[in-house]
Amino acid sequence: MLPAHLLGPALESAPDAIVIADAEGRILFANQQVAEVFGYPQAELLGLDIESLLPERFRGGHVQLRATYAAAPRVRSMGVRQDLVARRRDGSEFPVEVSLSPIRDGDRTLVAAAIRDVTERRKIQAELVAAREAAERANQAKSRFLATASHDLRQPLQTLTLLNGTLRRIVHDSEAAEILQHQAHAVDGMSRLLNALLDISKLESGAVKPNLSDFNVATLFEEMRAEFAAVAASKGLELRVSAATNSVHSDPSLVGQILRNLLSNAIKYTRKGWVALRCLQRPNAVRIEVADSGVGMPADRLPFIYDEFYQLEAAPGVPREGYGLGLSIVQRLAALLRARLNVTSEPGRGSVFSMELPLANATVAVSAARATAPVTKEDRPIARRILLVEDDPAVRNATRMLLSVEGYEVVPAASRAEALEKVKANGKVDLLITDYHLGGVDKGTDVIASVRAILGRNVGAILVTGDTSSTVRELRHDARLRTVNKPVDAEELLGLIRALFEA
Repeated sequence: MLPAHLLGPALESAPDAIVIADAEGRILFANQQVAEVFGYPQAELLGLDIESLLPERFRGGHVQLRATYAAAPRVRSMGVRQDLVARRRDGSEFPVEVSLSPIRDGDRTLVAAAIRDVTERRKIQAELVAAREAAERANQAKSRFLATASHDLRQPLQTLTLLNGTLRRIVHDSEAAEILQHQAHAVDGMSRLLNALLDISKLESGAVKPNLSDFNVATLFEEMRAEFAAVAASKGLELRVSAATNSVHSDPSLVGQILRNLLSNAIKYTRKGWVALRCLQRPNAVRIEVADSGVGMPADRLPFIYDEFYQLEAAPGVPREGYGLGLSIVQRLAALLRARLNVTSEPGRGSVFSMELPLANATVAVSAARATAPVTKEDRPIARRILLVEDDPAVRNATRMLLSVEGYEVVPAASRAEALEKVKANGKVDLLITDYHLGGVDKGTDVIASVRAILGRNVGAILVTGDTSSTVRELRHDARLRTVNKPVDAEELLGLIRALFEA
């Protein structure tokens, strides 16, 4: 038996199962935890071979391992990078971790083994692995859904938008025109909701990746002025855009998306007065502000304004606008850009939303914003031929009708192959409009490159897409190429066409 001075209350009360064996592998001591873990009466364990605690298939190999350890005993873990298995009295097996320590007892060396049942830990690890794999599958499924939704859900909206734009050009009855105007507002609302929901889904799934670069704030401000001046004026508001000479390092597309949401909200909640877009220099940063003289918000509401579908109560008689998704998108985009976002507001005094962006590494030249004024009947071109490539028949026909009503000669094609065949048959093409995803492996960018190669010149092109992923945002552009997201309304499309013809 083991000398009494080696036994003690510390071993008996240890949280792990502790076994002490001699050089021949006989168990000289086993604490109560061993009995509970292995299902033996404690007294029955004494004198058993240590191999009795192993599955039979491992017992022969373990004898050799004991001899190897006895030749060079030291404190170490057993079976590093291996899955160890123990055997209970009833024959059931379970995973364990074992730590070995040599004990000197006079002239002999004993071995203490601390044995820990890791069944629960392995179960948790397996559940975590399964959960991670399930999450990855869910993200992949979500990404596939977003890719499909971005294209397929926008297609019918694109058709409705273009058909509405065509009808508003050929219908002269005042009552019918009013009906079409209401229809246009409804389609626009559907488009904004779809865009917001897809934006949030893409941000949650990690599909949006920042494309950081140095850019001038003034260029972005001029784009915002061109886009929102008429919207503000239609509500009797003054849009104040301050001068900006600062250059920042961020993603201009995502920063622009943030400003569009903030300006849209500011105009929506300002009944009279002004909305301002300002730029302030800060140490190592640039602070961009969107301020207004609108209704403002009480302090106790500010913690909730970034929640999805959260909206302040509208004043009596004032219709509720939007869906409460804009600020949720703003918060997600700001986090993605690691931009500090802040808001101050006071009921009846307006609100100020601000974000801070890091300074650019170098000064960036200012480029003028490109105007996209709608084409009027007086400005319509004569005998301009447009090659239209779109695989969706409804969208293709709606676009063809709109362009025909505007006086353009339209050559429709459903695929890259058909488009190239028509260009080779009649080489007169003044402008190319193509969808980005054309079914199969065909891409609109391939159509543009092929048509330009056949014509031997850099013909103007408009790439229309429902794909708003970073892949599309990072496409290489040139001075004769414009990219626009579906659903694009008639005025915007015709404005882009005119801009390219005048470029």
